[in-house]
Amino acid sequence: MFKDKVVIVTGASSGIGAETALAFAKEGANLVITYKDNKTGAEEIASKIIEAGGGAVIVQADLTIDSDAKNVIERAKQEFGKIDVLVNNAGRYIDGDEWNGDCEIWTQSLLQNLVSVMSVSRYAIEIFQQQKSGVIVSISSRYSTDGQYDALAYAAAKAGVANITQAYAKLLAPFGRANAVSPGAVNTGYWLRAPKEELEKNLANIPSGKLVEPGEVAEKVLFLASDESLDINGQNIFINNNNIIK
Repeated sequence: MFKDKVVIVTGASSGIGAETALAFAKEGANLVITYKDNKTGAEEIASKIIEAGGGAVIVQADLTIDSDAKNVIERAKQEFGKIDVLVNNAGRYIDGDEWNGDCEIWTQSLLQNLVSVMSVSRYAIEIFQQQKSGVIVSISSRYSTDGQYDALAYAAAKAGVANITQAYAKLLAPFGRANAVSPGAVNTGYWLRAPKEELEKNLANIPSGKLVEPGEVAEKVLFLASDESLDINGQNIFINNNNIIK
């Protein structure tokens, strides 16, 4: 499906990003994966990508820094000559992001979860416009349509990701497309270390009664990046959305 395609996956040293990168590799893609701090994780994923038959380039990047974001795109172009797909996955929830929290935490959350997406996408779109082809898939969140007073800036940032996805869809519409995926609680990151009581409370409000697996998110990303979804543009696809209360 993606043989010889060039795919960038940001934040691919673990979790959703890692599973997504591996899924593309199994379909024959060449990967450029980024990491901020987890070099060991990124190297392990790169080895697995190569074992799966794909090519792998690792780029260390703090995507809140414009020059780092630009370098990711330039490295992909230098190594593979083109870019077919950008998956905006990098981002994280920061403890203390509450309605009465610290302004610095809000700022960091917006930078890491929204501005980082804008920075990388900006340079990717320039390449897509030159090529007259290209696809963006961004990881948003169920919080993108659900106000959260205990994850204030994170939720606002993910709503922003859904919004700019529509803007990018309009920019790319003549030759490409942009969509977002919004998982509910995923069995990685925060939920792996969450207190048992909090996890049980969350699961009680999910109709399926389970967390989303990273591989399930990866499947949706690949679908939206493939030719099977040529008629889908500017959409925010929800997965196991626990906004739907039992």
